[in-house]
Parts: sequence; structure tokens; C-alpha cells
Amino acid sequence: MADDKTKTGAADRDRVNVNEDYELQYWTKALGVSADELRAAVKAVGPTAAAVREHLGK
Repeated sequence: MADDKTKTGAADRDRVNVNEDYELQYWTKALGVSADELRAAVKAVGPTAAAVREHLGK
């Protein structure tokens, strides 16, 4: 399903969507990791930003 850019807010900011190029670029820069590291973290702990940050030690 495509990302609905008209629906933004806390729920959108709390999730890491590695299937959207612009989000992948944002999160890799924000967390200082490679795209592969980010994808692996999301696969390991799910898409919530808090879980991904914790998994990456950020």
C-alpha cells in the first residue's frame, strides 16, 4: 500500500518505512546508519522508530 502523504502526525513520525525512498534517506541520515543496516534493524524489531533506535543503540 502506498504511503498517504496527506495523513501525517505522530503515528507517521513514529514508524520507519524502508519502502519509501524519501523515508529511507531521512532515517539513514537521522540515525547515521546505512540503508542495509536500517532495513536489518526494521526486520529484526519492526517499524517503530523507538524500537529501531534501541536496537541500533541510538
